[in-house]
Amino acid sequence: MPITILLADDHAMVRRGLHVFLTTQQDMEVVGEASNGQEALAQVQALKPDVVLMDLHMPVMDGIETARRLRTLMPTTRIIVLTSFSDQDHVVPAVRAGVKGYLLKDIEPEDLAVAIRNVHAGQVELHPAAAGQLMHVMASSDWSMSEQLSKHIPADQSADSQLQELKQVEKPTETSPGGPDMLTRREQEVLGLIAQGLSNKEIAVQLVITEKTVKTHVSHLLDKLGLADRTQAALHAVRNGWVV
Repeated sequence: MPITILLADDHAMVRRGLHVFLTTQQDMEVVGEASNGQEALAQVQALKPDVVLMDLHMPVMDGIETARRLRTLMPTTRIIVLTSFSDQDHVVPAVRAGVKGYLLKDIEPEDLAVAIRNVHAGQVELHPAAAGQLMHVMASSDWSMSEQLSKHIPADQSADSQLQELKQVEKPTETSPGGPDMLTRREQEVLGLIAQGLSNKEIAVQLVITEKTVKTHVSHLLDKLGLADRTQAALHAVRNGWVV
């Protein structure tokens, strides 16, 4: 069965471009489109897509409010934000609203396809810049979940229920990941740059190595730390003070 996808963006050209690309993926099917949040809600209820690929800035109802309502109406539908904004005021509310992916519109097409598959499979996908913003909040010296994020919690939902989902991003398994001494010097350098929000391409430039080599280091350090993806590794590193 293909992954069914609903596109929600107020720009017709963006929807058309996404539609054309996604139809080239044999395991994906675009089942509908919406130009605003209200249309997206109606379409999701009617079409029941597996994934909603959605912009944040839309008329009538923005992406944050749409995500909050979708999580109540259709909790099995995964929401991926595709936006141009990576600042804290957009990232944190989106995560709190229940999105499973936060991607920027400069993403490579094939990377977008991979992210959709991963989110559909239950993983969380964050652009490095978005992950960096989330880590900045989590690693702040005056960190308090209830105080730092209370302004982003909808009035009709409890703080406890909202915060449990964010904790899962930081601590995805019950096993305790290993320490930084398990990593080689190069792997520690790569981890530090991941924690700063750099992409694989940017890390390759910084360390003067190939992007393929960076991917290999990332794979090795994830295995050694017992974590599922780069976002989890970076969050764990920052929370434990391994990197600045």
